[in-house]
Amino acid sequence: MASLVDELVEVLGAEEKIYQKLIQYGEQKTDILVRADVPALEELTSCEQVASDDLIVQSNRQTQLLKDIATVVGRDGEIITVTQLIELLGTQPEAQNKLSSAKEKLLEAAEKLRTLNGQNITLLQQAIELNEFDLTLFKSMRQAPETANYDKSACNTGSILGKSGFDASS
Repeated sequence: MASLVDELVEVLGAEEKIYQKLIQYGEQKTDILVRADVPALEELTSCEQVASDDLIVQSNRQTQLLKDIATVVGRDGEIITVTQLIELLGTQPEAQNKLSSAKEKLLEAAEKLRTLNGQNITLLQQAIELNEFDLTLFKSMRQAPETANYDKSACNTGSILGKSGFDASS
């Protein structure tokens, strides 16, 4: 079982490294969003996708190792968590400390990434709102005044002016 625990610690370390990479990408994304650099955002998004795929592979390895460890400790068919495994390793303080440390580093990295992603979501929402405001502003610049634009039945038409925004031909 010691080799399985060591392998699990290695997998948790690999996951933490991927999270650190994603954190770097998230920090870069913040700068890119502020600059509104769409081509750089597309490139960074593809890099994030590769890292996310790697994270899924490591997560699957972690799940398989936990199943194997559950079988070894006599909990075949049960789902065992890393926290439960740490408790089971009470008689092996060295392995318990390694696993506990790897778990804490992974949780810290995941929390930092979650916070950074929240900030980036806020930036994206603000950028979308700004674009909607700009579109509304440009559209309203081409709209005729409400008080001077009536049809034959005295109803407001709300028609749009020509490209220049000023129509002197009528």
